[in-house]
Amino acid sequence: MNRVVVTGLGVFSALGKTTAEFEAALRAGRSCIAPLTVVSTDALIVKVGAEIRDFEPARHFTEAKLALLDRFAQFGMMAAREAIADSGVNFRGGPGHRTAAIIGSGAAGQTTLDENYFKIYAQGQKRLHPFTIPKLMINAPTSHITMEHGITGPSFSVASACSSSNHAIGVAFHMVRSGAVDMAVTGGTEATVTIGTLKGWEALRVMAPDTCRPFSKDRKGMVLGEGAAIMVIERLDSAKARGAKIYAEISGFGSTSDAGDIVLPSAEGAAGAMRACLADAGLNPEEVNYVNAHGTGTTANDVTETKAIHMTFGAHAKKLMVSSTKSMHGHALGGAGAIELAATIVGLRGDFVPPTANFTEADPQCDLDYVPNDARAAKVGAAISNSFAFGGHNAVLAVKRFSS
Repeated sequence: MNRVVVTGLGVFSALGKTTAEFEAALRAGRSCIAPLTVVSTDALIVKVGAEIRDFEPARHFTEAKLALLDRFAQFGMMAAREAIADSGVNFRGGPGHRTAAIIGSGAAGQTTLDENYFKIYAQGQKRLHPFTIPKLMINAPTSHITMEHGITGPSFSVASACSSSNHAIGVAFHMVRSGAVDMAVTGGTEATVTIGTLKGWEALRVMAPDTCRPFSKDRKGMVLGEGAAIMVIERLDSAKARGAKIYAEISGFGSTSDAGDIVLPSAEGAAGAMRACLADAGLNPEEVNYVNAHGTGTTANDVTETKAIHMTFGAHAKKLMVSSTKSMHGHALGGAGAIELAATIVGLRGDFVPPTANFTEADPQCDLDYVPNDARAAKVGAAISNSFAFGGHNAVLAVKRFSS
C-alpha cells in the first residue's frame, strides 16, 4: 500500500477565498455568519448565512464559459485552480492519465434550478437556455476541472448529502493508496444560498435565526454556508521525487450507514465510522489529539456526536480537543467535509487547533473540550474529521502530521 500525502490545497469559502485567508480567519476565530445579501430575504424567515461576498465571476471566467457554470461549479473550479497551482503539477501532457478527479456535492446546481423555476412559474417563459442541464448537473464541477487541467484518468462525482466531500476524498485516497491511480484532485463544492433551498431548510425547523453555536446549551440550530475546498493528493514516493511541499498525510477513511432514520443521527453509526477510520489508518484511539466535529449546532447532532466520540475513544475522549468550524464558515452541506478537512490540515501543519466560535455555556450533555472561541496553539500528531449526513451516511477521514 502506498502512503498518501496532500501536496496542493485550495479553499474558496465564506471564511476566505484563498487558503491563506481561510487559515488567518481560523486562527482569529472569526465567524463570517451575517445577514444574507446574495438573495433577497423578504420571503425568508431565516435571514443569515455564511455567503461568499465580493465575488465577481466575470473576472475569472469568460462570458461563454459562464453560460455553462452554476455557482457551485465556479467555486469548485476556483478552489481547484489554487490547489493545482499550489501542487506545482502540470497534468496536461504529463501525469493526467494516471490522475483521478473525484468531487463531492450534495445539492448541485441550486442557483440554476431556482433561476429557471422562476422563469417558468413566475415569468411564464416557455423555453430555457439550452445549457440548463449541463449547468446544473452534479458532475459539472468534476468535468470542468478535468477539462481545464487535462486530467484524463477516472473522474466522477459523489453525492451523499453532507458526507459527499468526505466520501469523495475517501474514495480518492483509497484509489491512490491501492495504486489504481498515482494522484487525485479531490474535494467538494456547494452553493445553496438560494431562496428555494433556504425555504426547504426552513421547513425542517433546524435553522438558527442568528448564528451557529455548536455544543452550546443555548444553540438554536445550523446556518447554511457555501464554498469549496479541493486538494491534490499523491503517493509519497512521487511527492518526494519531485520535491513537493507536503501538508499532511491522509492515513485512513471509514464509513458506515445508520440504516435507521432519514434525518435523525445514530451514535452507533457515527461511532462505527470513526472506529473504521482508525482501523484503516492503523491508529490507536490514544494517538488522536483532535476531532474536527460535524458539529452542526442542532439539538440532535451535537449530543449524538458527543456520545459517539465517547463510545469511540473511551476515557481518552476527555483528553481530545474537539471543535466545529461550521461555527465560522457555516454548513456547506456537500462541500462541508472538504472545507473542514482543509481546516484540520492547515491547523495540523500550522500548530494550532481551530476553535468552536460563538460558544457560550456548554450543554450538560456535551461534556468534551470544544476549544471555545479562541484558536489553541497545539502540536497535533493525528486528527480525524467527521461528516454525518441525512440518510444515515457517515464518513470519517484521518490525517497525520507528515514525517518521513
